[in-house]
Amino acid sequence: MNTAPVQVRDLRVSRGGRLVLPGLSTQLDSGTVTGLLGPSGSGKSTLIRSIAGVQRIDSGTVKILGYPAGTRAAARCLGYMTQASSVYTDLSVRENVAYWARISGAERGEAESVIEHLHLASLVGQPAGRLSGGQTSRVALACALVGNPPVLLLDEPTVGLDPVLREEIWDFLRERAAAGTTILVSSHVMDEAARCDKLLLIRHGEILATGSPDDIRKRTGVEDLDTAFLNLIKEHAA
Repeated sequence: MNTAPVQVRDLRVSRGGRLVLPGLSTQLDSGTVTGLLGPSGSGKSTLIRSIAGVQRIDSGTVKILGYPAGTRAAARCLGYMTQASSVYTDLSVRENVAYWARISGAERGEAESVIEHLHLASLVGQPAGRLSGGQTSRVALACALVGNPPVLLLDEPTVGLDPVLREEIWDFLRERAAAGTTILVSSHVMDEAARCDKLLLIRHGEILATGSPDDIRKRTGVEDLDTAFLNLIKEHAA
């Protein structure tokens, strides 16, 4: 029996009259950081929204720890950071994180711990509406991480962050994965691909290739993942 925490089977999704995902199937494994990579408009956010249970689907199935996506039981297993800012702008940083801590049933003190990890301690009293784009992204990430959910869905989590903070956040995600968390990270920046255990390369709603960064390099015969992705596009179009 397949015990992967996240299972997607024959997922078909249309948005605005356009077919975005034409029947996609994949799975996410425990303790693994999976990179969902592809150009803008390839279907990355639609796939993540479908797993999170907030996207209307045409057909297919999505399950999180055995629960259908969109059910209350599945939602309890998820931490989800959207691509667009999802923080409450009239609440302070601390109030935003504390709110999600209460919803997720986090242990006492965990909100403050996540705030410290993401270098938000100096901003805890500020309204989220007054933060910069990078600061807002960190608050949204903190809200997704608090409660230590077994599955994390992160849509472009490092956009607008400086290189040092990006490195620290990736280290933090690696720690979570080592503890057994299943993590899906979307990006259109290929230099983040090498940080992942597994890659899903997607274009026009179809998975062109899946495997570790080394698997992708071996398949395409090149070391540079940007070039590897371009070669896969050409191979798929041939």
